Amino acid sequence: MRCSDDRGAVTVEAALALCSLTVVLALALGAVAAAGAQMRCLDAAREGARLVARGEPERARTAAATIAPTGASFDVRTAGDEVTVRVSSRLVGPLPGLTVSGLAVGVLEPGQLGSSSASGTDPGGVADATDGDSDGAGSDGAGSGGAGQRDGPPAVDGQER
Repeated sequence: MRCSDDRGAVTVEAALALCSLTVVLALALGAVAAAGAQMRCLDAAREGARLVARGEPERARTAAATIAPTGASFDVRTAGDEVTVRVSSRLVGPLPGLTVSGLAVGVLEPGQLGSSSASGTDPGGVADATDGDSDGAGSDGAGSGGAGQRDGPPAVDGQER
């Protein structure tokens, strides 16, 4: 009779391969969910910046809360005639602890410079629309929209000009 030390090795290798495949699949799904949440944050920031620039901060709050992921935080800042909106959201699921954000910059419409309720004296403008964290700390690995850093003319609604 032959003594085999390899008995059951294929079964163990198959079980380890299936576990590894499950972990990779969960991480891939988490990455897709993170990309989707980041895009929703960016879209909400763009819409919020557009509406605040038009002089409709309450409508901006409602629209951004509708577009953004559940639990997102909103931060509106106005400096001179430029309005900046950042929407951030912490992810849950396969990638807990990761924060994604979107940033949009717009220029106030003529006649809105002095009448915007999201002025520089109220840095929270549209902030605190939800119970989310408004510290503005986003994960640059997931992207932040990139509209806040530019060398050329001001961006409008998160798009470079």
